[in-house]
Amino acid sequence: MPAVPAPAVDMTTQPRPVYVIGAGPGGLAAAAALRARGVRAVVVEKSDAVGASWRRHYDRLHLHTTRRLSALPGLAMPRRFGRWVSRDNVVRYLEKYAEFHELELVTGVEVTRIEPGPEDEGGWTLHASGGRVLSAAAVVVATGFNHTPRLPDWPGLESYAGRLLHAADYRNPRPYAGQDVLVVGVGNTGAEIAADLAEGGAARVRLAVRTAPHIMRRSTAGWPAQRSGILVRRLPVRLVDRLGALVARASVPDLSAYGLPRPATGLYSRVKEGAIPVQDVGLVAAVRAGKVEPVAAVASFDGAEVVLADGSRITPDAVIAATGYHRRLEGLVGHLGVLDERGRPRTHGARTPAEARGLYFTGFTNPISGMFREMALDAEKIAKAVSRRLGTSPVPADTHPGMPRQ
Repeated sequence: MPAVPAPAVDMTTQPRPVYVIGAGPGGLAAAAALRARGVRAVVVEKSDAVGASWRRHYDRLHLHTTRRLSALPGLAMPRRFGRWVSRDNVVRYLEKYAEFHELELVTGVEVTRIEPGPEDEGGWTLHASGGRVLSAAAVVVATGFNHTPRLPDWPGLESYAGRLLHAADYRNPRPYAGQDVLVVGVGNTGAEIAADLAEGGAARVRLAVRTAPHIMRRSTAGWPAQRSGILVRRLPVRLVDRLGALVARASVPDLSAYGLPRPATGLYSRVKEGAIPVQDVGLVAAVRAGKVEPVAAVASFDGAEVVLADGSRITPDAVIAATGYHRRLEGLVGHLGVLDERGRPRTHGARTPAEARGLYFTGFTNPISGMFREMALDAEKIAKAVSRRLGTSPVPADTHPGMPRQ
């Protein structure tokens, strides 16, 4: 039977709520878990709806993690979504999730800076658009892994005469039918866009590769790669590197003859550096069929030409840069000393910085065990820590929709 929400629990008498910044999966999960523990949580989202970044992703996108292992706390994903959930169904799920858990959601408001609250009150002061000043008992920052598109500082980029767009602006292959397209970057996004273009009628698709990626099958004999990631994530890095090499040789063809060699560094060593393996959803077949041509990395731009690292020059009709994103946390919390040299939070989940007690981060890692799964776990841990800190009690299960009690 479908889950039915219980009557709302009034938490508005709490003088200072916990503010959750960002209405993506991490922020919604944290808010629902906090609410289940009797903590008033207000989600503040700068766009006009939940799941803003998911709405902007390309049409073909599906979760690379299974439906069962991607659900957020308190609400399963419907079976009709299939094993690998599509972008549109992720958005539907997030909309339903906010409705089902009756989350307090404020849209169209951007929090621009977080500062410690008054000494006599503690907590945090949030400065937001429209001159708003908000007082928070604690803050969960969930503004997202894919926040602001990043373009490398390529020489000649500003004067490039060709067509260049970031992968964030790619939707489907229709505009590129019959065209020569260069995709830059061989992470999961670049690999999937290249395969999408090859299948969708582009005349030529080249894939600029700076570092050879680890490629994994999304599922082998029904066993998803995500489950392997969950099993090995606590094992020694060198052991997982060796296991990963064995699995790759047994399950993924050697593409060296096509210009895409096996990587020289270990799979888990790369994960620890922030590089997630590529889940094969069409790239291997496209490369072997000659529909996607791996080429050297982009070195610079010169007029209408793209100069590659091997010295060759090409003139594609379009360049799609799958070159990642900035977290863009510096303006929000950079002055608090909570970011590392790469602009990433030094802590995540239930761990809060020693110099910023009551400030939490979720959704800024990309683990091989699955981002949705880890955000769900983080949400429960954050809620438990905040509840303990504020001295609140869990909401009885019969008055809260669907959230399991621990």
